[in-house]
Amino acid sequence: MTMHQDQLDVDVATVRGLIDKQFPQWCDLPIHAAPSDGTVNALFRLGDHLAVRLPLVPADPAEMQAQLEQEMEAARQLIGHTHVPTPEPIAIGEPGAGYPLPWSVQTWLDGEAATPDGLADSIEFAQDLAGFIADVRTIGTGGRKFNSRGRGGNLPDHDQWIETCLERSEGLLEVAPLRDLWTVLRELPPDPNGDLMTHGDLTPGNVLVAGGRLSGVIDVGGLGPADPALDLVAAWHMLGREPRRVLREQLQADDIQWARGAAWAFQQAMGAVWYYAESNRAMSLMGRRTLERILADPSCAQPV
Repeated sequence: MTMHQDQLDVDVATVRGLIDKQFPQWCDLPIHAAPSDGTVNALFRLGDHLAVRLPLVPADPAEMQAQLEQEMEAARQLIGHTHVPTPEPIAIGEPGAGYPLPWSVQTWLDGEAATPDGLADSIEFAQDLAGFIADVRTIGTGGRKFNSRGRGGNLPDHDQWIETCLERSEGLLEVAPLRDLWTVLRELPPDPNGDLMTHGDLTPGNVLVAGGRLSGVIDVGGLGPADPALDLVAAWHMLGREPRRVLREQLQADDIQWARGAAWAFQQAMGAVWYYAESNRAMSLMGRRTLERILADPSCAQPV
């Protein structure tokens, strides 16, 4: 079952045709579909050291080209600023072989995708995540501020989306307490210190682990200035109560910033549960687990 309306069909044969035509220096490298719970890109491994990412959602090719160039610039900006590896951009490919959009090649990072509960009790993993978030925050914004309609700006801007999610979640979730919780979370004031650099999407599928520790972070194209609380979603998506406390202390998040982190995790989880209920069970289950953690934490439901 596809995840999106008009989702593009991408397979190994398509990627082989694109690579052989446009990058003949890699024509002898094997191509394998990579297991992934990702929602907007098909991922393929090219040889031992490269990854091919092909957008799944139809778009204007020129707009996609600009987006991929922006993502590559974000990846370049992040390299060397964190204690764990992040992907290095290699190339952008053109439409071809029956595939209608530009696509990208980057370095492959070893590790397994994190899960909502796999390392939820690990203090070391919580410390690793906090270290990554802190590293990203040290990157200068260059005077830029949040300029997207996505997560990371003004919480009430998401009222309509949350209402849609609540309506679509009837029969899947107990909606009444979730509606009540949003009425509290949406009123949280903005961070008085302004925007900092954030990864922007620290969900389990973008976090790689090995040997019980954080080993890499991928999907870095959303790097940019935003609410400093935005990357705190990782705590609610992947950590239990005590590791969450450790992450919070390491990042010195005050009550408002911590609650805003829960608000952004709530916004993301509400959409994941119903939208991917049939097409991407891992994402839907992540959303459920995140909401369970937020609802079970009394600090999230109290006005600040």
